[in-house]
Amino acid sequence: MKKISEILGLSISTISRALKDHPDISDKTKQRVVELATTLDYEPNANAINLRTSNSKLFGLIVPSISNSFYNSFISSVEEESRRNGYSLMILQSGDDPSIEITNLKLCRQNRITGLFVCISPDTVNIDAFLRLKEIEIPVIFFDKVPESNDCNKVCVADSLSATIAANAIINKKKKKVVALFGNTHLLITRKRLEAFTTTINEKVNKIKLITDYAVSSAQAEEAALKHLKEKPDTFFCMSDEILTGTMKAIQKKGLKIPDDISVIAISNGDIPKLYFPEITYVETSGLKLGKLAFSSMMACLGGSTFIQELTIESLLVEGESL
Repeated sequence: MKKISEILGLSISTISRALKDHPDISDKTKQRVVELATTLDYEPNANAINLRTSNSKLFGLIVPSISNSFYNSFISSVEEESRRNGYSLMILQSGDDPSIEITNLKLCRQNRITGLFVCISPDTVNIDAFLRLKEIEIPVIFFDKVPESNDCNKVCVADSLSATIAANAIINKKKKKVVALFGNTHLLITRKRLEAFTTTINEKVNKIKLITDYAVSSAQAEEAALKHLKEKPDTFFCMSDEILTGTMKAIQKKGLKIPDDISVIAISNGDIPKLYFPEITYVETSGLKLGKLAFSSMMACLGGSTFIQELTIESLLVEGESL
């Protein structure tokens, strides 16, 4: 700015106001300043602006893993919305480790984030460190894997509804023996899906034999599926994409044909089911839609809303040929 001031013979304050399109500065002067600034590759000092305005225009996002298809879609959605609205996004991975979560939270605070999106780890019980951000007017939006506390803003997929839709699809196909594989029991998302799925299956008049098991990784899902294939089920229900990939590997190892030998239905973001032939029937839980909802909730908080709420996105059955 000093260089521009010297060349054009204008005060630094005039240069500053011209670059901000201030109405007190004539259009001719603004044009001269902007053209020279462009020629000199002028960029404002973001750190100085942040300190002056107390708004970094930077969001933090803590996610278990960016390689997960669902979270990849969520991140893409939030990043796009952030960019459109003049914000940047700092993405941090926790690896489902509460200690890394806290380290990432400190990094967010050090970088003076404007708001935080966070998907907590299965072992995160105490969320006080996150809630304390409200004391310094930094809103927090919990997404997907959320705490049970009612004292925070949450955006989720319709966990109970999606599991109910999957169960009804199995019932409509007149299946008799179902193996249902669920995730980490510490997570609210698992307990909601488990309760809704088992309740719906067990309410059927002509009882379906239901076998439930748990897996916290694709490898564990593969191991569980191989074990239960010995019991000759006619259907696998997979609570997530991660469980689906492990189950499909087990089915492929056994050389079974879908749906002739075994049927499969999952709750999914939608990318993984399309990788198989025939395509897997799934209940859509869209990371893309959840990201847009989370961003909308964040902007409402920044706009002054103090209303604490849990928002959900719709779920729908996407028919493949695996059921």
